[in-house]
Amino acid sequence: MNYPVVLKFVGIALRVELAALVVPLFISLLYGGVDALPFIYTIIILVFVSFLLTAIKPSVTKLRNLEGFITVTLVYISLCFFGALPFYFSGAFPSFVDCLFEAISGLATTGATTLTNIEILPKGILFWRSFMHWIGGMGVLLFMIALAPALGASTVNLFRVEFTGPSPTKVLPRIRETAKILYVIYFSLTVIQIVCLVLAGLPVYDSLIHAFSTAGTGGFSNMNASVGGYGNIWVEYIITIFMWLFGVNFTLYFFLLRKEFKLTFLDQELIFYFGLTVFAIVCITINIFPMYGLADAFRYSSFQVSSLITSTGFCTVDYNTWPTFSKLVLILVMLTGCCAGSTGGGIKLIRVLLLLKAAKVELYKIVHPKVVKTVRFNDNPIDEKVLSK
Repeated sequence: MNYPVVLKFVGIALRVELAALVVPLFISLLYGGVDALPFIYTIIILVFVSFLLTAIKPSVTKLRNLEGFITVTLVYISLCFFGALPFYFSGAFPSFVDCLFEAISGLATTGATTLTNIEILPKGILFWRSFMHWIGGMGVLLFMIALAPALGASTVNLFRVEFTGPSPTKVLPRIRETAKILYVIYFSLTVIQIVCLVLAGLPVYDSLIHAFSTAGTGGFSNMNASVGGYGNIWVEYIITIFMWLFGVNFTLYFFLLRKEFKLTFLDQELIFYFGLTVFAIVCITINIFPMYGLADAFRYSSFQVSSLITSTGFCTVDYNTWPTFSKLVLILVMLTGCCAGSTGGGIKLIRVLLLLKAAKVELYKIVHPKVVKTVRFNDNPIDEKVLSK
């Protein structure tokens, strides 16, 4: 086991978190600095720990599969532990366990919380909660791969661990360049959403909070009633659209920028994602139409479907009062999730799609035992080992 290279990666990750903590510190100072000290204390601790770990000079910089998995585990444990310190030092949570829970929920973009009154928290702490969504949404390790050329390590195994799907897709020959272009797309979409929310009437601070949570598909809000607390139909539709967009495989955006429209719009997972979303929205709209009328039924159903199929978790209405059929549809899309290579959660639609294709092939072989037929995705045959995984 190459412990030095693993620890050095952890140190680089903590440097990334150290840099990220400067942003909520600035926000805190901008709004009076009542919660500035918790961030200062954490930054001082991280300066010492991160520079101690990055000072390690491994003799061998290549990461094997096992070391890749151990690195992922240690990086996330470390980031969650140190990310919980601002919460702990602020005194906003009753115990460190609650702080750790909030940090893990933020970085893993889960969105669960122990808080009952979110709006009383200081601005910097609230910002850090949602900013952790943005950091964890695209994957901290992908960020490290993009910004850590000095390490000189082979990062292909980190890339494989971080990305979901049959095999990681490199849009460029070098993984580091792939990571950079994906982060540029991620950043650009986030900025566009912030601008749209501001134009829709949301304050800049609130726009940042909700754009970060949307991009990371995490769902933290600075409102107790989530997005529904604003009662702004345009804000709801903007967030609905961007939740869905962040559930798309980011490599497809790269193909779209290169004007490779066939690779983008004929992608089978994207078609499946779009079709399942439309199907769920139509079913729920028809089912809850008597409760709200057509316009509001479509507004609420489209928002909640986008929120749950991407595992974001924002809400605008208490859908627990909806008919059982609508709740079953929401559970279905919540389980399947969105596309691989996106910031969303769930099983991932590519796995569901390949499972359905495999079942179809097996049924075909029962009828035609002598026929050789393989599972194909986007006209490419899927290896049996990959399909077995």
